[in-house]
Amino acid sequence: MIEFHLDERSGISPYLQLVRQVRQALRLGLLREGDQLPTVKEVVGRLAINPNTVLKAYRELELEGLVAARPGIGTFVTATLAGASLAAHGPLRRDLQRWLAKARRAGLDEESIEALFMATFRTTAGEDIA
Repeated sequence: MIEFHLDERSGISPYLQLVRQVRQALRLGLLREGDQLPTVKEVVGRLAINPNTVLKAYRELELEGLVAARPGIGTFVTATLAGASLAAHGPLRRDLQRWLAKARRAGLDEESIEALFMATFRTTAGEDIA
């Protein structure tokens, strides 16, 4: 089961953070069809957020066709976002872990690592388009 977390510094609304976490879990194969999401009550209890925030996130995922609510039972995954590239995740994750360790040894903190990664990601994505 997915464990939600919120980053108050992200500038992203809490409901969108929940939606993104479900999408990421679906892309990484951590959630599969038939898996149950935590109940609204469980998420509210863990994160101390408004139940309407969780309901809004779950509704958005339902509109996207990724989950379905079963009244009185819970919300279940109905589709996955993991593609054929899922097999490549393991080796890429190991490469990324080595890179992160190297960045930390070079003295970069978490925000610096994120900034470097995102800047490089955007530059590379722009190069792929051109």
